Amino acid sequence: MWWFQQGLSFLPSALVIWTAAAFIFSYITAITLHHVDPALPYISDTGTIAPEKCVFGVMLNVTAVLSVATMYVRYKQVHALSPEERRIIRLNKAGLILGLLSCLGLSIVANFQKTSLFIAHVFGAVLTFGLGSLYMFVQTILSYKMQPRIHGKQVFWIRLLVVIWCAVSAFSMLTCSSLLYSGNFGTDIVQKLHWNPEDKGYVLHMITTAAEWSMSFSFFGFFLTYIRDFQKISLRVETNLQGLTLYDAAPCPINNERTRLLSRDL
Repeated sequence: MWWFQQGLSFLPSALVIWTAAAFIFSYITAITLHHVDPALPYISDTGTIAPEKCVFGVMLNVTAVLSVATMYVRYKQVHALSPEERRIIRLNKAGLILGLLSCLGLSIVANFQKTSLFIAHVFGAVLTFGLGSLYMFVQTILSYKMQPRIHGKQVFWIRLLVVIWCAVSAFSMLTCSSLLYSGNFGTDIVQKLHWNPEDKGYVLHMITTAAEWSMSFSFFGFFLTYIRDFQKISLRVETNLQGLTLYDAAPCPINNERTRLLSRDL
């Protein structure tokens, strides 16, 4: 059996691979059509103009769905491993809520380009990166509380390093973008897709975009740490029938049917 066939480990793997493919495809298309500059454009800029924005939006929507599935499986796994720990249960629920809201933000980013509706795009980005970072932080705390009884210390330390990486990238991006969009470098920055080294704010722009890409990669790294954990879990769905037909009648008890939520034959 291959490693991705064990448990539900294919979920975080598919999430990272699919999202990376979305970024790469939109970047190559935007560069080929000269819609953006090759040197570190904003991730959103590579999905701003048709045709790449159409595929970029669809692929990120799929990413949002995969993220929801991955975060839900993680929630169920933590709950099953620590059913009596109240602090872990509360943190686990908080992490799930933060994760779902960040997925909603990702879908907003995918469907509202910054050149079309800047406020909605920024709101989605705040949900995606801001609440997504908090989700990673909460999961790291859970990893700390679950070691060494549930898993080894190395899992916690790896996730902690990734969270620190994410925090440094987020701080750099917020600081430089705040300065860049302060109004001291012109009013057309929001619509600007091409930058020259002679332009005012070019250095801040490059630092901001580099930090954004770095932050995205930290998300990739964090979800990759789920692969080993997900090899040890599977979900099942239970069907409860109230009768042998769909006609209006008094309910009668029937044996329940249980099957895997996701079959290995897929």
